Amino acid sequence: MPVSALVAAARLFRIDENALRVAIARLLSSGQIARDERGRYRLGEAAHAIDRRVLGWRAAELRITKWTGGWWLVRAGTLPPARSVERRHRTRALALLGFAELAPGFSLRPDNLRATVGELRAELCELGLESDALVALVREFDADSDARARRLWKREAIAASYRRSLAELEASESRFAVLPEERAMVESFLLGGRVIRELVLDPLLPEPLAPEAERRALVAAMRRYDRAGRRAWARFMSRYGAPHVSAPTHGERTLSLAIV
Repeated sequence: MPVSALVAAARLFRIDENALRVAIARLLSSGQIARDERGRYRLGEAAHAIDRRVLGWRAAELRITKWTGGWWLVRAGTLPPARSVERRHRTRALALLGFAELAPGFSLRPDNLRATVGELRAELCELGLESDALVALVREFDADSDARARRLWKREAIAASYRRSLAELEASESRFAVLPEERAMVESFLLGGRVIRELVLDPLLPEPLAPEAERRALVAAMRRYDRAGRRAWARFMSRYGAPHVSAPTHGERTLSLAIV
């Protein structure tokens, strides 16, 4: 996208142009975005691992399989200071793959992801887990530890979040026909971005830890809303020659709407 498009879009959200340009400069210096010879901006190399996770929300269900009661376990190394970049990257990597902390330094999740130990480790490290962390598959815990592990996630809270987001998507989409164009653009971006973030960070838990059917219903609703949101932005995006209607496909570099 050209900077003129970013400035115009930021104006819709009451973001000052100077603040936007400062943010662009910081993103450029960190490698999160890059600029081509025409002065147009795209995602940079430093953002690609996160971008793949964000773009994968539509097909997340393909990543999981039937749960047989085992657990993926990560034992992190010496904890860096709470405010360190390494600590933030580790926390982000574990959150993106649905891990929760069972004990200091030990994080786990159900082993319903379609991955080998090596594949899971590689993905975690690409997302920011330190290279000396231990990644293992645990077939069985003692009864007390297994019960504690299952209590790390609150099924009713997860279900309530799915239902709330589903209702908000349906209500918002029903308003699009009567909303002014700019209001539809802003609403679809903010709500769609929030729900995409929820789906990207969803741990993809199996039954009985989470309601799988309600998660699938939310994903289906978000697919519909994504199409409606792209239509709302179509005229604005085409004005600047930016991709806007087709959903991103594997390997396509686009600016993601959700920030993780």
